[in-house]
Order: sequence, then structure tokens, then C-alpha cells
Amino acid sequence: MNTTIAAPRPALSIFDAVMVTTGIVIGSGIFAFPQLVASMTGSLPWMYGAWLIGAALCLIGALCYAELAAAFPHAGGDYHFLTLAYGRDVSFFFGWARVTVITTGSMALGGYVFGDYMSGTFLSFGAHSSALYAALVIVVLTAVNIAGLRQSARTQNVMTSLLVIGMLGVALASLLAPAPAPALGAAASVPAAGVPPLLATALLFVLFTFGGWNEAAYISAEVRGGRRIILAVLVLALALITAVYLAFIWALVSGLGFEALKASKVPGAEVMRAAFGPAGEKFLGGIAALAALTTINATMIVGARTNYALGRDWPIVAFMSAWDGGRNAPVKAYLVQGAIALALVVLAAFEKSGVAAMVEFTAPVFWFFFMLTGVALIVLRFRRPNAARPFLVPMYPIVPIAFIATCAWLFYSSVTYAQSQKAVSVAFYVMGAGLVAWLIARQKKA
Repeated sequence: MNTTIAAPRPALSIFDAVMVTTGIVIGSGIFAFPQLVASMTGSLPWMYGAWLIGAALCLIGALCYAELAAAFPHAGGDYHFLTLAYGRDVSFFFGWARVTVITTGSMALGGYVFGDYMSGTFLSFGAHSSALYAALVIVVLTAVNIAGLRQSARTQNVMTSLLVIGMLGVALASLLAPAPAPALGAAASVPAAGVPPLLATALLFVLFTFGGWNEAAYISAEVRGGRRIILAVLVLALALITAVYLAFIWALVSGLGFEALKASKVPGAEVMRAAFGPAGEKFLGGIAALAALTTINATMIVGARTNYALGRDWPIVAFMSAWDGGRNAPVKAYLVQGAIALALVVLAAFEKSGVAAMVEFTAPVFWFFFMLTGVALIVLRFRRPNAARPFLVPMYPIVPIAFIATCAWLFYSSVTYAQSQKAVSVAFYVMGAGLVAWLIARQKKA
């Protein structure tokens, strides 16, 4: 079989696509940030309001992505939209950041999250236990994805379904926990006068917890049902994620009370421990570990497609553009991605905080290109006015402008945060290395 002439084909059901998107989004954030959002908003109404506002902002972005993905379905996702709007020299830097840090770094750190929970809750292998778990997960899931899209999609469906069921199980378990003190619940139900001063900061954590829904664009060419089906994928995934998040947060409030939630460091574990003792705490650890697995596997699926798209545009990495038609997978792109992720796992074994910083402090790069993708919708309306658009974003240009403004605010906030940590240079280092890679790639440009 000549794998270089094969190309992505529609092989995923809408359920498969929703599970991939949901699996990317539901990660460690929902276990770490509800108490922070509660503290920053100060009352139950504003806390729930922050999560609903975050969901609404994501929906606005999803409508923009639905138009782009329906009009220009491609395995490159954002990378492809940026190429069409600005040319491949601009999109190269986005692809570089994804290949070297954004997706591979997320996989490596997700592996460590899995390892931390497995080592702390179930079985530890010593000082480097988390690293061993992380490496094992990267190898096994890369092998699953190389086996083919059918295998990776089925694995994702099972894991994400179990994750959703498990999180809803925590919500039910909260009913068995001892009731919180009535006085605390009553005090927390009284909203503070006016808008909470830290609402904007709370929204940063909310939007981080919702992060990843845009990755559905990378499988837009592989979902059965026509171009418009990507709209249904995005809306259904966001609806499911929002419902699961609200149910989980309700469980925390119901099991602990609002004031105790604000003071807790591990609210989910406290709720499960109160309901079922140590076994309940282990159950939550298993759910958190499963969330890491679903995120890693789904990130692998979409991340390899960035490598594939980059390989199609740049001769220097053309080997990554090979698509195995029988497996419906970019096998070489998976191998490159897995190798980089494993290298980051090894690096993290010696300097975990350094790898974490690479991912966390390249957020300005991500949000900058995310903003450019929103602008690309408007640019492509002018540059390609005759392109078939099965779905048009409603209330144009208000909705795209709202999305662009949100991304601009998050870009500014991420830069400010990186500066406050004296780590804004991390983003410059990554993009500086990208500049060197781009200059080399230009010499071999077709």
C-alpha cells in the first residue's frame, strides 16, 4: 500500500467525535479549580454564574469554529485555518508550538498526573514511580493510536463514558455524605452586592477548565454526516461537559457546604471520604487518573494531525505527511509525537517544574494564535467569499468579535501572569527556537 497518497476519510461517528472532544476538555482542572472559583466569586449565585458565563463564552467560540471547520474541513484544524488566512509562514509557528510543547507537553504532564494519582492512591514503584507510569501511558496509548483510528476511537469512547459516569457517581455520592452545617449553607446563599471584584480572575480558571473544545476542528474531515455535523459535535460536547461540571460542583457544595468548599484543598476527595471512607477517596483518585488518560489519548488523536498537516506543507518534515489508509492514521506523525512526549517525560523526571513551566508559560502563544483563528473567520469571509459555508455564525460580526475580544483578554492575562512569575521568557524561547526551525525549513521550501 502506498501510504503517502492516502488521506483522512470520514470514519468517526458523531458519538466518537463528542467523546474525543469531551475527553480532551475534562481533565485535572475540574478537580483543582472549583474551590478557587468559589473563593473568588464569594457566593453560590456568582459561583454558578461564573461557570455558566464560561460555558457561554466557549459556545461563542464554538460557533466560530463550526463555520471554519464546516467550510474548510481538514486534519490541520487551527493550523489549516491560519494557513488559509495568513499563509504557511505564519501557521508554521503555531504548528511548531503545538508539536514541540503545547500537545506533547500536555501529554507528558498528563502522564505525570496519572502517575501521581496511581502512585498515591494505588501502587507506587518508588521515587520515579510517576515517571514510570507516565512513560508507560505514552507508549501504550501511542501504540493504540498507531493500530488505527477505530481502535483509538473505541478506547476513547470507553474511557470517556466511564469518566462521565464516574463524575456523575460523585454527584450521587454527595447525597450520602453528612449534611453540611445549615448556617454555612445559608450564609453562602446570600450573594455579595455588585459584581465580585475577582470575577474576571475566576473566569480565567473556568475557561482553563473548559479548554480544549476547539480541538474538534482537527477531526472535522473525519466525522461522518457532512460538513455541518461539526456544529452538532461542538454543541453536544459543550452541553455534556457543562452538565457534568455543574453536577460535580453541585456535589461539592451539597457534600461540604459553600464555606467549606472555599477552604478545601481537595473537595472531591473530602466528599467521597465522608460518604464512603477511604474507599471513596480511592474511587475519586481513580476517576482523576482516568480523566488524565482520556485527555492524553484524545490529545494524541488531534495532536498527530497537526504533525501530519505540517508535514504536508513543509518538505523538511514531509515524512510526517504519510497517512496509512488501512489504519486511517498518520503513523509517522504519531511516532514523532510519542518520541517528543517521552523525551519531555524523561526531562520532567529531573526537572518536572521546568516542563510544567514550558506548558503553562507558553499559554500566551496559544491564546495569541487562538485569537488569530477568530480573526481568520473574518479574513476568510473576504478572501474566500465564494467558498461553500454549510454553517454561518449567527449575528456576524458581533459573535466573532466577542470571541476575538475574549481571546485578546486571555492573551493579555496569560502574559501578565507569566510576567508576574518572571517566566514570560519561556514563550520567547519556544518561539525563538521556532524561528530558527523556520529559517532552516525555508531553505528547503518547495
